[in-house]
Amino acid sequence: AYSSLKTATETIGHRLTGSANGEKAEAFAYNLLKSYGFKDVRYQPFEVESWSRGTLSVKVGADAANMQNVKSVSLAHSPVKATVNLELVDMGNGMEEDYLNNPGKVTGKIALVYLGVLPGSKPGTKSLHRSEKTALATKYGAEGIIIINTANGGILLTGTASVTGKLIPIPAVCIGKDDGLKLKNQVAASKTMAAIDMTNFSGLIKARNVIATIKGKSIPNEKVVVGGHLDSWDLATGAIDNGIGSFSVLDMARTFKALNLQPARTVEFILFMGEEEGLLGSRAYVDAAIKNKSIDQLRYMLNYDMTNDPKGYSTTAEESKELFQSIGAIAQSFDTAYKNTFRAGAGLHSDHQPFMLQGIPTGGGAGGTLPNNAGPCYHADCDVFSLVDEKGIKNTVRFSSMLLYGIADAIEIKAKHFTDAETKAFLIKNNLKEPLEIAGEWRWKD
Repeated sequence: AYSSLKTATETIGHRLTGSANGEKAEAFAYNLLKSYGFKDVRYQPFEVESWSRGTLSVKVGADAANMQNVKSVSLAHSPVKATVNLELVDMGNGMEEDYLNNPGKVTGKIALVYLGVLPGSKPGTKSLHRSEKTALATKYGAEGIIIINTANGGILLTGTASVTGKLIPIPAVCIGKDDGLKLKNQVAASKTMAAIDMTNFSGLIKARNVIATIKGKSIPNEKVVVGGHLDSWDLATGAIDNGIGSFSVLDMARTFKALNLQPARTVEFILFMGEEEGLLGSRAYVDAAIKNKSIDQLRYMLNYDMTNDPKGYSTTAEESKELFQSIGAIAQSFDTAYKNTFRAGAGLHSDHQPFMLQGIPTGGGAGGTLPNNAGPCYHADCDVFSLVDEKGIKNTVRFSSMLLYGIADAIEIKAKHFTDAETKAFLIKNNLKEPLEIAGEWRWKD
């Protein structure tokens, strides 16, 4: 995994969906799987609305004669062209209560919002995704949004500002933490104007998931999927997000072939494209499975997104604890650094989500930490190969291959495929109703 990722970052660069680089990455993964001895490797093409950045200027000041440039980056799915010059208003964390507590404050203006949760916020405040904060700003009448990054050192974050994967109606940009906190003080002291001028590109493009299959030995009609998104943003080479995840999946596939493993159930290794633009590849996979009625064959989905050196396993299915910990005990027996922790719960915004929304149990590695202080480089221009830790990515492959085989070859998988009503109850229990409603993905009528 380590050497293959190094080669990819050096010879391809970024892996933006729909770009020439993205197409090269798809072919790289396909050819790698073929070289491991897979006969059943295929592309799963899908067509989506792409987005790529063009020009951007962000200025702030007391009036038109006193505007100063602010270092910034466009957030994906911002309009193809936008020019706004309006008052900037501080909307705090950008949560719904911030708008409800200040009715009309942002209407016809530009919202200034913190990416995470501000120090001094109400205890228990949980942040929303940047796309959900943008959707709220739009809902309450903002004409633009400036999001303050949480990372120190002037690092800028990119990523989608759309909950649907389609263009949003207002320009959305990110600025550095230091600039943002200064701007909050400026807005608090006096009326402040902000001017955003941007151009971007959007149009239909073709992309491809890459899928390799090992047919099950005795229960071939039951399937376990392991995946990670191959695509990245274009500011760097996406070595951490999600090189360490997707190339771990590729190396799990290599491991299965090298050891000639054929578990009871069918295993699919999937490299998804389009995750960064809105889980486009995993949505396409699940939509196709619903259409061809193979969705009921899916017993588990394991997702690897920025996973590094896991110390345990996680799942949406509490009833998998016995199975997961029995697998983990074997891992711990030959490597005491593995702690065999177990976590049950659920979240959004990665390729497990479309599966989870169909009631399929999902899981993966847990308890690891990103190597070499890589966290601040999330979606930034410093996400480069030097951040990758060889031992960490090897451990991801080792412990996750064991989990994958253990599930796929288990006599019984107690985790059930939820009914629609059970899925609804599960999502409510895990406090996911509000973000799914904001995203327009809450399909239930209460």
